[in-house]
Amino acid sequence: MSDAQAAPTPTPEGAAPGATDFANYFCTYSYIYHQKEMLEDSKRTGAYYQAVMSNKRQFQGKVVLDVGTGSGILAIFAAKAGAKKVYAVEATAMAVPARKLVAHNKLSDVIEVIQGTIETIELPEKVDIIISEWMGYFLLRESMLDSVLIARDRFMKPGGSLYPSHATMLLAPIRTRTTQQRVSELQRHMEGWSGFLHDMKNYYQWTDTHPGQMLGPGTVFKKYDLNKVTLEEIKDVLKENFTMHVTDEGPVEAFCGYFDTFFRGSDENPTDNEVRLSTAPDPTGATHWGQQQFYLHPAIECEPGDSLSCSIEVGRQKENHRLLHVRISSKLEGGSMYAEQCKGSAPRQFTFNIE
Repeated sequence: MSDAQAAPTPTPEGAAPGATDFANYFCTYSYIYHQKEMLEDSKRTGAYYQAVMSNKRQFQGKVVLDVGTGSGILAIFAAKAGAKKVYAVEATAMAVPARKLVAHNKLSDVIEVIQGTIETIELPEKVDIIISEWMGYFLLRESMLDSVLIARDRFMKPGGSLYPSHATMLLAPIRTRTTQQRVSELQRHMEGWSGFLHDMKNYYQWTDTHPGQMLGPGTVFKKYDLNKVTLEEIKDVLKENFTMHVTDEGPVEAFCGYFDTFFRGSDENPTDNEVRLSTAPDPTGATHWGQQQFYLHPAIECEPGDSLSCSIEVGRQKENHRLLHVRISSKLEGGSMYAEQCKGSAPRQFTFNIE
């Protein structure tokens, strides 16, 4: 075979994740069943499809990096939108079936699957676009955003774009019967079970919250521009103050946490069509992220027109940086008799672990 006909030299692969990080995080994503669960989340997969296919102009002739490609679906979307080259990086052995899927779609000439962590691989060129599905529960669980920002800083051209490009975190006051059920369970079992008592006091749950449970609108307490936020900011403890408004009869039995992401491109290369991926309570059902309910006991009695003056801290657990510790303080304000009773009192404090 002549030099002109020779196949391009494959990009070298990177290192595997460390043993502890693999056991705590990566191993789950190396199984087909977990990839299947995410692929079958039509709201998730559909939003990425729309973000790419409704913005083909931004992808045509461009070099794209898919961070954590998994099954390879986002890389395939990018290639079908006209990208001239897609580097699909996968830290686990899921890279093997991803290559098969790429080949089955006859895209091996465009998509190159590279096995290894994004922190250890090398690319032969800079990229125009980075696409990744990095979000975890309450947006930040799993800390995969670290890897996306590392990829951005190492490989993205000036003026390049991230898909998604922006994210918001929200909390809303809700009603739920689960709080009282869990308290009853706690009271039945607490005698002699100090560990169980501790766990129950820090209880949160993945849920599919119905909009009818909401006692007020979701309040955005944090916004991220992923083109500009730094790795240091993401690693630092998130601290914000905000106010939630009560528009329906209480009591507030839990706070409901969720996130939205937006595909807007960058200032230099904006999308033609903005797409939003929301994990808000939805009557048609939740995404695989669901929502996180942070249970309050006792519940906060309130009336429509009251508000909750809140502060929140979200940090990484010391034992496992991919898990979260959440601290919320809240004080009722307004004109109701419940708000009047709270005047002069300290805010209530709640702590939760997102495992």
